Amino acid sequence: MNNRKKIAIVGVGLIGGSMALQLHEKKLSSRLIGVEASAQHAEQALEYELVDEVLPLDEAIIAADVIVLAVPVNVQVNLLPQILDKVTDQIVMDMGSTKSDLIAAVQNHPRRGRYVASHPMWGTEYSGPAAAVRGAFEGKAVIICNRSESDADAVEWVEKMYQKIGMRVTDMDARAHDLHVAYVSHISHITSFALANTVLEKEKVESAIFQIASAGFESTVRLAKSNPAMWVPIFLQNKENILDVLSEHIDQLTKFKDYIANSDQENLQSLIADANKIKRIIK
Repeated sequence: MNNRKKIAIVGVGLIGGSMALQLHEKKLSSRLIGVEASAQHAEQALEYELVDEVLPLDEAIIAADVIVLAVPVNVQVNLLPQILDKVTDQIVMDMGSTKSDLIAAVQNHPRRGRYVASHPMWGTEYSGPAAAVRGAFEGKAVIICNRSESDADAVEWVEKMYQKIGMRVTDMDARAHDLHVAYVSHISHITSFALANTVLEKEKVESAIFQIASAGFESTVRLAKSNPAMWVPIFLQNKENILDVLSEHIDQLTKFKDYIANSDQENLQSLIADANKIKRIIK
């Protein structure tokens, strides 16, 4: 990319903070501006040198060439139209996990073209500026949604930026995106939250969990440590798709329950063998 830009990151937590590190290290920014509702997070963003300064949103919009939304998706739906009201030729992009509601919120906005909808497929169970990770997005996929609704120069900059930080760019319709992430991301978090609650409900001796927890258990419930402020809005915004996959998941659990209750070795073995086919997709 030829020119470095002044970039404002609204929400300097795990995702926004990790993006800030990448933008700086890849020399994509001439100045990084943080926007934070939390005074503590603002202080940490400066302390960890994730941003050069922290400004109120209105001042950041004026000062920036690019505005990156990295706040929870319910906040984005309210904030994006307000930001588009105030931009001229700035590029506005988001990094949220759901897309249909956000795109619908600005569908008829006169500056809709300045907005690029994107979703980098990366995250951890941690949150806040202290959780920011160097090299977080290297080798991961990023989805750009409804490309044709955005101005060509805005999409070009966002796409090249993601490529520069090491990501593979994929295009999707917003509705298809929300359906697919319900299967590959959102159901995983629900399963992890539910398993953690199951174990905590049935196993009252916490020291026993710690003593005998295996690598399999730890990896399965890792996502249960994720921030509810981020995940509750995602579940509710993508409710229709999540309820569909959740119904199928409950059906699958019911099969396991019934076959185990009936000591049905043949069907139990068949269920597990069918599950093993996932190896063809995930190595």
